[in-house]
Amino acid sequence: MTTAVQTPSGPASQPVNSRSRVITASLVGTTIEFYDFYAYATAAVLVFPALFFPTGNPTTALLASFATFGAAMVARPIGAIVFGHFGDRFGRKATLVASLLTMGIATFLIGLLPTFQTIGWFAAFLLLIMRLAQGFALGGEWSGAALVATENAPAGKRALYGTFPQLGAPIGFIIANGLFLIINFSMPGENGAPSEAFLAWGWRIPFLFSAVMVIVGLWVRLKLVESASFEKAQKQGAIKRFPLGETFRRYWKQLILGTFIMLATYVLFYLLTSFMLSYGTKAQAAPEGYDAAASGPWVPGLGFTYVEFVLMQIVGVVFFGIFTIVAGPLADRLGRRKVLIAVTIGIIVFGALFPVFLLPQGAATGPLVIFFLILGFALMGSTFGPMGALLPELFPTHVRYTGSAVAYNVSSILGAALAPMVAVVLWAAGGGNPWLVGLYLSGAGVLTLVALILSRETKDVDYDAVEILP
Repeated sequence: MTTAVQTPSGPASQPVNSRSRVITASLVGTTIEFYDFYAYATAAVLVFPALFFPTGNPTTALLASFATFGAAMVARPIGAIVFGHFGDRFGRKATLVASLLTMGIATFLIGLLPTFQTIGWFAAFLLLIMRLAQGFALGGEWSGAALVATENAPAGKRALYGTFPQLGAPIGFIIANGLFLIINFSMPGENGAPSEAFLAWGWRIPFLFSAVMVIVGLWVRLKLVESASFEKAQKQGAIKRFPLGETFRRYWKQLILGTFIMLATYVLFYLLTSFMLSYGTKAQAAPEGYDAAASGPWVPGLGFTYVEFVLMQIVGVVFFGIFTIVAGPLADRLGRRKVLIAVTIGIIVFGALFPVFLLPQGAATGPLVIFFLILGFALMGSTFGPMGALLPELFPTHVRYTGSAVAYNVSSILGAALAPMVAVVLWAAGGGNPWLVGLYLSGAGVLTLVALILSRETKDVDYDAVEILP
């Protein structure tokens, strides 16, 4: 039975998407997209430095691998512009299907790529192309999913519904890393290192498996109908021929504020995932025969095995999901701005605690690191949850897809693209002590706090509005 979902200012009979369909379509799609993204992030730490960037210097190889990881963030604003254009001109549904297909094909092809040992540096070039395609697709995915959820939300529950696409991030992370763990367990190497079988073909399985998930996601999304907000904008003649130009001309302030409101969220997440996986699994002492003169001084890490540290991350990500759900109703009740200001102050303080929890040379014990990850991911869920409502609420219906997508994805360049690389450099500069990395996170938090202070509350905006927001 299909139950109509009433929008804040629309009749109960439109749109005809049931609540279960809205939740499933927004959650399943982003789960698949983030699964694909995190599968790459894990491989970028675990196998890509050796398979695609064998420079001879482990730090340089890791930086090269993170550079291709960051390249996707550069492609995301381009995807935001392209998918935002079509989403604001022709509707949300077809755009979401196209973004999911693009991501799925690119991820599947990564699983088929030859490595450096087969075709030399051309392998890295092909990997870069696929990574750019992933970023291009994700640039259009998030905003479309957020709009499907919030434009179909009942009155007073936009932030709650906006958390469902946000849940795709922790769920996708757990599935991707859980699959890597299962494969690693089935073909274990020595001392927790990847085995020859894992390096030869095991790492390909998560990328190839994404094809199955994409088929499921397409089946769900093809059943959607267009939202009443978009159809109302069409009937009123508010649809613009060039939504991007309209967005930059009339809503540039919202773009800037939205970009920096997302900054601390991105930096926090990619420090806790990509960087921390590198830092947590790096040996405390250089291996026997390490040539410091040729490769540079050894930068110590925490010395956990890959399996140990990913399991600790997964525990933390569970709290990411829990606090994402909690933050939505809280933002509906108290307002997005109040909740995010309080959480951002928490992120600033958390950055100052990096050297307290993450001292190298054996001082960081397992329970201490787990507590650190739980605290960080709880903050992550608390800030990420309300974003599914806040960023779209900054823009009226006829440029909502473009505006929220551009703000969200330009921030990915400043935050996600740079965070792992900047953190590796700061980690090396600190001689293995991550206090500079924590300072970097606190600095990003300060910029986000300023943007939130300069912004206004969006909880009660008219979501069907097609005029300039005051």
